[in-house]
Amino acid sequence: MAERRTYSIAELGPRYKWIALSNTTLGMLIATINSSIVLIALPDIFKGIGINPLEPSNTSYLLWMIMGFLVVTAVLVVAFGRLGDMYGRARMYNLGFAVFTVSSIMLAITWFQGDAAALWLIGWRIVQGVGGAFLMANSSAILTDAFPANQRGLALGMNGVAAIAGSFLGLVVGGVLAPVDWNLIFLVSVPFGVIGTVWAYLKLHDTGVRKHAKMDWWGNITFAVGLIAVLVGITYGIQPYGTSQTGWGSPMVLSCLIGGIAVLIAFVIIETKVDNPLFRLSLFKIRSFSWGNLANLTASLGRGGLQFVLIIWLQGIWLPQHGYTFEQTPLWAGIYMLPLTIGFLVSAPTSGILSDRIGSRLLASGGLVITALTFLLLTFLPVDFNYWAFAAILLLNGIGMGMFSSPNRAEVMNSLPADSRGSGAGMMTTFQNAAMVLSIGFFFSLIIAGLSDNLPGAMSRGLIQHGVPEAAAQQVAHLPAVAVLFAAFLGYNPIQQLLGPQLHNLPADQASFLTGRSFFPNLISGPFQDGLAVAFGFAIVVCLIGAVASLLCKDVKKSPESVGEELAAVAGESGGGPSELVSPRSDR
Repeated sequence: MAERRTYSIAELGPRYKWIALSNTTLGMLIATINSSIVLIALPDIFKGIGINPLEPSNTSYLLWMIMGFLVVTAVLVVAFGRLGDMYGRARMYNLGFAVFTVSSIMLAITWFQGDAAALWLIGWRIVQGVGGAFLMANSSAILTDAFPANQRGLALGMNGVAAIAGSFLGLVVGGVLAPVDWNLIFLVSVPFGVIGTVWAYLKLHDTGVRKHAKMDWWGNITFAVGLIAVLVGITYGIQPYGTSQTGWGSPMVLSCLIGGIAVLIAFVIIETKVDNPLFRLSLFKIRSFSWGNLANLTASLGRGGLQFVLIIWLQGIWLPQHGYTFEQTPLWAGIYMLPLTIGFLVSAPTSGILSDRIGSRLLASGGLVITALTFLLLTFLPVDFNYWAFAAILLLNGIGMGMFSSPNRAEVMNSLPADSRGSGAGMMTTFQNAAMVLSIGFFFSLIIAGLSDNLPGAMSRGLIQHGVPEAAAQQVAHLPAVAVLFAAFLGYNPIQQLLGPQLHNLPADQASFLTGRSFFPNLISGPFQDGLAVAFGFAIVVCLIGAVASLLCKDVKKSPESVGEELAAVAGESGGGPSELVSPRSDR
């Protein structure tokens, strides 16, 4: 690659850090909006391309539309963060913006139908994930380079706000645009992508220390193969296999999980032998980096599947019981979950500012304790809850997440030497995204287990009672529970989808009752609550583990950096540029 100049903060002026913050915030916002906007628009997408995602042969399309973006970003962020350390973080970030924009255009102009359209969409979603990985891997490092230590909590907090807010804004935006034309959900990000790409190219500059080195190809290959295998195994683990409701006993899933773990063990061994490893294992000798990443990993395990569980709870049970048609539920689920976003929007920047002044350890730990408390409160909430109690718990949950997120990211990023910020940020994002995929698989599996124990008998009795022939009722009742979950998640009318042509053979009043707003929600309420109790119990445990890990971090005493210290921390090559000018921080 052609060499580009590295600047000092003094050359770029005092406004540069705010340019960096605004551009990286835009990047994180459109990346996370696109990760969730697809969730809410899936019914319209599949209807538009002529595919029924609930047919067993099409379930993999549905899963990869949901999980593909997360899997790709989890696999690539470390390598892309390392490329940023080697060739310039602003440069790699700008490339990510461009890739993301091009893939959004290609997704918006989909002209195929059927299987070809599904494969086209999944393929370009994966490319979009590549662009997202460039953005995620380098945005935190760019901000850490641009801001002095006593302001990094604020900057990283604002960036985190954009990431979380985008994931919930996507639900609302998708709910509004998808019924008009599903192509609009991809087209809407194109102008922002073009502006962000041009803006980043013209205004963002590399200010950090570069460390030129050979790429660790064996490390990259083994890490990618191992992590992809594990995440694919988790993805297919929630699909039925044979007579089992889930696929955890499938030879393919077991091979992916066991083989992937074996390859990852080989990766760790390789990283101890090569001169310039992809994963700098020596970074784990830094106390705040190690414990901070463990806290981030456990927090992501606890909250990763929360969004999916809440959507199913609202769309499959609560909203139909309160007068909304199944077709209306995706949009209203996003609206009714806004208290979670509001709590985070208030808490994350505030905790970022406070962490700059009083340290991050107690704030991060307290945030996870509050988050664990909200999971406990959710277990005591009846399935047909009072909305204001539900909204208050979601608001408190958002506050807890925000209290943890900003201080935790600032703690980890502040602990890194300047020439490792890109790879360190990539490692942190890998742990977070991989944990979210694992969390989704785990939450889904627990709820499927709860449904599969009691749902078949209850559904069979209910259908027979309302005129469905016994043979047909038994057949529908023993369909995989995941089909019921996906129907609720997609905003379909579950009984209408499951019975299909059988409805035409029933008396009109019975067919109307079965497909109405009370039969299905009442049917799954009990089994669903059983699954919720176990899932939220798991979330409580991992959040408390994360709270303890946060306490074990070591606060760096915060004081405003002098101009000389700030220049030394982000100087790069312009002043002689030896990386040893930037010493590791005092919490090593």
